[in-house]
Amino acid sequence: MKFSGKVWKFGDDIDTDLIIPARYLNTSDPEELAKHCMEDADASFYSKVQKGDIIVAGKNFGCGSSREHAPVAIKACGVSCVIAKTFARIFYRNAFNIGLSIFECEEAVEKIDEGDVLEVDASTGIIKNLTKNEEYRATPVPEFMQEIISAGGLINYVKKKVSRNA
Repeated sequence: MKFSGKVWKFGDDIDTDLIIPARYLNTSDPEELAKHCMEDADASFYSKVQKGDIIVAGKNFGCGSSREHAPVAIKACGVSCVIAKTFARIFYRNAFNIGLSIFECEEAVEKIDEGDVLEVDASTGIIKNLTKNEEYRATPVPEFMQEIISAGGLINYVKKKVSRNA
């Protein structure tokens, strides 16, 4: 799996309320959640983000509540992956459960600027900054996790496994 897109950069401790404000949790519709993704951190984010773009953030991304709405909103607005120094544990698991690729790489976060264009290879963990002609190494996503992401999340992955064995 490879991803490429423009970077939207955020700081440390971006919690799930910044990713998708609680006032929009009366729906679980991905398209509706996408319209409000990162709204309280950057009110114009949804109008600027393009399919394939990448969020880069500091430490503890996705802290706060355990709601799956946060990675769903990110994925639904077209973000291909998130790179951060660290992720909150529950967000980390929820991201894979819904099929959103995430990568931890402190060096990349330190060197990447908003607007840079990246290419990310999930199988090798190599992040190429095409704007700056630099390369960083994140921990590669294990193959079975890549299969979950490719399937669109854990539920779809299990459905495919069950249908193959039926």
